[in-house]
Amino acid sequence: MTPHFSDRDLSWLKFNELILEQAANPATPVMERIKFLSIYSSNLDEFYRVRIPVLHAVDQIKAKGKQIDIHAPIEQAIELIEHQQKRFGKLLTGKIIPELGDHNIIFEYNTPLSESIFSQTSSWFYSQLMAFLRPVYLSKKEFYPKNHRLYFLIILKRPDGAEEQIILNIPSDKLPRFFTVNEGKKIHVVFLDDIIRFHLPIIFKNCTIKGCYSFKITRDAEIDLKDEYDGDIAEQIEKQIDKREFGLATRFLYSPGIPLRALEALISKFDLQKANHMPGGVYHNLKDLFNFPVKDAKLSYQEWVPIINSDIKSGTSIFDHIAKSDRMVHTPYDSYDTILRFFNEAALDPTVEEIYVSLYRVASDSRIVNALISAVKIGKKVNVLIELKARFDEANNLKWAKKLKNAGANIIYSVTALKVHAKVALVKRRQGDRLKYFGLLGTGNFNEGTAKVYTDHILMTANIDLLREVELLFIFLAKRIKPEKHQPIEFKYLLVSKFNLQKRFIEMIDREIAFANQGLPAKITIKLNNIEEQVLITKLYEASNAGVQINIIARSICCLIPGVENMSKNITVTRIVDRYLEHGRIFIFNNNSDPDVYLGSADWMNRNIYHRIEVCYPVYDPQIKRQLMDIVQIQLKDNVQAVSVDADLNNVAIEQTAKAWQSQQQVYKLLNKQSH
Repeated sequence: MTPHFSDRDLSWLKFNELILEQAANPATPVMERIKFLSIYSSNLDEFYRVRIPVLHAVDQIKAKGKQIDIHAPIEQAIELIEHQQKRFGKLLTGKIIPELGDHNIIFEYNTPLSESIFSQTSSWFYSQLMAFLRPVYLSKKEFYPKNHRLYFLIILKRPDGAEEQIILNIPSDKLPRFFTVNEGKKIHVVFLDDIIRFHLPIIFKNCTIKGCYSFKITRDAEIDLKDEYDGDIAEQIEKQIDKREFGLATRFLYSPGIPLRALEALISKFDLQKANHMPGGVYHNLKDLFNFPVKDAKLSYQEWVPIINSDIKSGTSIFDHIAKSDRMVHTPYDSYDTILRFFNEAALDPTVEEIYVSLYRVASDSRIVNALISAVKIGKKVNVLIELKARFDEANNLKWAKKLKNAGANIIYSVTALKVHAKVALVKRRQGDRLKYFGLLGTGNFNEGTAKVYTDHILMTANIDLLREVELLFIFLAKRIKPEKHQPIEFKYLLVSKFNLQKRFIEMIDREIAFANQGLPAKITIKLNNIEEQVLITKLYEASNAGVQINIIARSICCLIPGVENMSKNITVTRIVDRYLEHGRIFIFNNNSDPDVYLGSADWMNRNIYHRIEVCYPVYDPQIKRQLMDIVQIQLKDNVQAVSVDADLNNVAIEQTAKAWQSQQQVYKLLNKQSH
């Protein structure tokens, strides 16, 4: 049977729909349901910035009669988004806001403010808010709306009877989006937008307010870098970040009721003809709901205190623990303090001579980078590969790159056309006349912020075979040449994309096929974020047809179509959305009941396989290997937060034939028990 594949964008939109389902789930505490609405909104904004420009471009190519191997179903995507957006509005106004009211939290959503609430917002308006308002009279001045910023179009009637159109900013980039007013036992939450709206007569005195309509514009996020570039890449990226604010508009979102004449005038004036014109609600940028100002522990998830393994004593060096045996940190179940301790000790330990680390997304107040700066100032040699092309994190990474460089660290930048997505660190520590190697190999970024909400796995090891190859990778990356222009490096233990990663995964799938053909047990279990790359998917189809049992846990994009006779009959696909974002990548090959277990940074996406440096690595320690396999089995049993994905991309609820089994809760219990 000819292999078939699902569309990546529709698959992703179905994942975002599952986020929306969590906001609808009455078993989820209401404060967490608000956050899921925020996550849905943030995800959708990114989709418009990143994917809609691609779909438009493909649509234009097809319109010219050219053949292209991308489905790009832009009409289907927009239709699905519009359906989801309607559901979003109904959930917020029909379910969540009334439930908040039951707990004396009054979310003032598109309602007039009472006189007492208005009076309490006025003091803040005069003392704080007015300083940030910048009205622009369109008849007198040109104006360019910035990406994702919020604005009002205000239609005024002047005393002389003339009509005036004004753009007024809603300064949510400078001030909190929400303002709270306590009134007895009740807490009122008021939008910044409404405080401005209800004070318009004060701003525009002696005028009649004929209309006030909010809008925002989403722009293409692509940064246009030269493929071959000999200059300072940091300088090039810095210039491109500024240009991003002026990118092609992909979505024009506006509140209902705006007069058609005014709408058409805005579209013409701001050159929005090619953008998707979408009527929305009264409020935009509802990703700001993530910072909803009322906190109530009773209406939120019960806290799970991060675990610290009891045998890691504070008085003993972390390196001495790692020298005895490999360690594994499973964030956010395990405390990230153990990883911070690794970098802090490396910075201050007098026997540590050299540190290498790759950084992709860095925390805004990174203690890890501060530890590296301390190490440099003490006199250690610090080598940092910092990826300046990490989308939406370019400015933050540039900031830290400059600080590290000014401190004296050796900064490595990747070549223009290649991102380094690997999550690896290496420390060289002198013991007598020898250098001892210690390292971290992770599935997620070295970022103490995301470590609180992303499920990842970080191996702490002194395995010289793995770490020699980590060092070899850093040496190669420092040369700043493309892998295809270089004599290939032979990685024996690590799987490194652009070198051997795809080839080795195919070999391990082929091995399972061979076992199945011999009548032996054959099984593959894969957990990742996204699976799109057709060569690997086709190989999984081949394995399925050979009788290999394949279980996939794919959080979002899944272009593999499961459960199809003569193609993928033996493949199941599961999604899990819960309090933590599932982010770790785990690859388990049964190997005739002697399993090989790999972890790593690589999804099976075209970008990961062909356009990035990724690192996957074997797990050798029997206890850690068993623990990882147990975690995956726990997740495959989830019948509360998991859904199965069918051949039509639908999220299908798993029937609870046994007792309720919520995998993240069960993983926390397992790790907590094993830590003592």
